[in-house]
Amino acid sequence: MKEITVKTNSKQYNVCIGYGILSHLQSMLENLVPKVSKILIITDDQVAPLYLEEVKINCSNSIKIEHFIIPNGEKSKGFSTYEECLTYCFDLQLDRNSLVIALGGGVVGDLAGFVAATYMRGVRFIQMPTTLLAHDSAIGGKVAINLPKAKNIIGAFYQPEFVLYELDFLKTLPIHEWRSGFAEISKEAMISSVIQLNWLMNNIQSLENIDKDLVEQCVTLGISVKNEIVSKDEKETGIRAFLNLGHTLGHAIEAFLGYAKTTHGEAIAFGTLFAIYMSEQYFKIDLKYNDIQNWYKQLKYPIYSNLDINTIVNLMKQDKKNIDLKINYILLKDYGSPIINELDEDYIKDSLERFLIQLN
Repeated sequence: MKEITVKTNSKQYNVCIGYGILSHLQSMLENLVPKVSKILIITDDQVAPLYLEEVKINCSNSIKIEHFIIPNGEKSKGFSTYEECLTYCFDLQLDRNSLVIALGGGVVGDLAGFVAATYMRGVRFIQMPTTLLAHDSAIGGKVAINLPKAKNIIGAFYQPEFVLYELDFLKTLPIHEWRSGFAEISKEAMISSVIQLNWLMNNIQSLENIDKDLVEQCVTLGISVKNEIVSKDEKETGIRAFLNLGHTLGHAIEAFLGYAKTTHGEAIAFGTLFAIYMSEQYFKIDLKYNDIQNWYKQLKYPIYSNLDINTIVNLMKQDKKNIDLKINYILLKDYGSPIINELDEDYIKDSLERFLIQLN
């Protein structure tokens, strides 16, 4: 089992990564102080049949365990499901010594974390990711729900007690979820260094049947990069915004298409490709855009060619990084050298139009 320690201004906690590490859960729960009074596991209807009972078995026998199952998908990350979770917490008479376990992907982690952050002004919770994508969302304490027109617009910074990342959970993922999660890992490599990016490109030419050791190395790479940033900037007042490389366009695509029509990571991969393209044009540099484009094509990332540019740019204006509707964009001066630039709306429209044309 690998352990990475996250140190933020508000809390220090461990991220435990490995195969077969679920057996450590009981001792980790029993070491929490004060003693946990009750546990509520929040999961979804796809994860529950696979892993809910296994997790319950590995929890402490001395603690009462309940569960709440939500529908799978981004639609559950809204006010109605959030209210249902809070009502269930109240009906169970959870107290301030209770613990919420987020068992699932990013939707479950964000929703359950926000429930924990707001119920009784905050109860403890732990993250137990079951997807590759959730390596990113489970670290750093961002918890949130969506509005219909804006992703993660209502939320908090609320750190877990620990993260237990059982890599055996990934064996049931469909291929589009591997693409979704790997998009964030490739992004993390890009903002880290050209060495990390080259390592990924040399070792990952397909996302099907990846060697177990390579999976662990990729997950550790992504979490280590994110940890380095969030430990310095917990509440995104500075460099944490660099983690949003590709997200300004990616989030706009998700909202434009509807959250169920594409995965988060696949939209982010397309947004990252655009950010690299625009960085080359803006800074007059060579970031090997064609190599990245061909790599993403080899990994079978989708192309979103039928975008209404005016609508997309209007959605970009709603991004949380923006102030007074001016678009702050994460660009790269080089791999390992991200930068925030305030870009003119017309410049982005023109760049996006040229970008979409060259894809065809």
